[in-house]
Amino acid sequence: MDIRDLAGEALAGLLARPVRTALTTLGTVLGITTLVVTLGVAATAGNQIVGRFDELVATAITVEVPESENVPLVEWDAIDRLTRLRGVESAAAVAESKDSANVSVRANAIVDPTRVTAQTLTVLAATTGLPEAARGRIVRGRFYDAGHIRRGDRVAVIGDQAAKMLGIGDLDRAPAIFVGGHVYTVIGILGELRREPNLSTAVIVPPTVGHHFGLRDVTRVLINTSLGAAELIAGQAPDALSPGNGDTLHVIAPPSPTRARDQAQADANALFLILGLVSLVVGAVGIANVTLVTVMERIAEIGLRRSLGAARRHVAAQFLLESTLIGLAGGVIGASLGVVTVVVVSAAKQWTPLLDVRLALAAPVAGAVVGLLAGLYPALRAARMEPVDALR
Repeated sequence: MDIRDLAGEALAGLLARPVRTALTTLGTVLGITTLVVTLGVAATAGNQIVGRFDELVATAITVEVPESENVPLVEWDAIDRLTRLRGVESAAAVAESKDSANVSVRANAIVDPTRVTAQTLTVLAATTGLPEAARGRIVRGRFYDAGHIRRGDRVAVIGDQAAKMLGIGDLDRAPAIFVGGHVYTVIGILGELRREPNLSTAVIVPPTVGHHFGLRDVTRVLINTSLGAAELIAGQAPDALSPGNGDTLHVIAPPSPTRARDQAQADANALFLILGLVSLVVGAVGIANVTLVTVMERIAEIGLRRSLGAARRHVAAQFLLESTLIGLAGGVIGASLGVVTVVVVSAAKQWTPLLDVRLALAAPVAGAVVGLLAGLYPALRAARMEPVDALR
């Protein structure tokens, strides 16, 4: 049988039942469309992670300072060296201890046993750059300055939630709080914290007066960098804070945006690839079922062809070609719909669409292969029919 005659017969067989052919093709269309949309949208969304990566997370670095029995690993004035690094926007040294984690704080000197007048709050010492390093602001009053630290003034800044707990709202009369038996004048209230939200319930004092609560040495350093400079500063900060002992400091740096993008894209691909494969399997089962029904309906035609001299391979080739054409048509339509969907979704989200051209070209081939495999059993069954049995 000439290849052109074979193609003509297969095409005529498909067009003789257009509705059934269209419904059979729909399964492959859905499978290929799902695959193209999955890989295209995943690649496009993954590319957006770098551009939309949370600036707060991408620029926040924390350096943890271990305890040292001899001299402190990080001095309080080391922040001055750190802020001179290009890419550091703000930084602050913080001292915390177990003894200062639960301190009784009162807003008045009267101890009334009939009611609760004290609150259990955290006390910590910090340098003057804490509001900027914590991505917050002073909502009332002011933060202490270098003069307060140098003179050892007993002043304090409290978090906004701590102020509510203590009933402090107006700072015009310089309210005082009693912290572990020591009196401190509240000069500011810190709030709107985007980083270190635990500071909202803390009492912050200058480093020169923190020794009352065991706050002598720096335990943490908070650093905010310019966007894109976090990786560089993470490598330079230990040496700037503790020359010669930088290896002993533990730096907590934000993850690489590129790694986050690759991970998100891999997760999305794995999830939606399964959905696409399931759709393809459903489409293949549909093609196999319809092709098998077609073989049963055309038994007389098969017997007539065999009696007129058609070989088994000719009958098998015709039905294989029909199922392959169905898969190919589904692949072409599915690839087209998938590309259009990726573009439409990207336009709606104001993204730049990313789609591998090889994927769009390979999708019709994948559809044809699915159709070929799905039609294999029906074609072999048609080829095994004996002419006499088929005509009878």
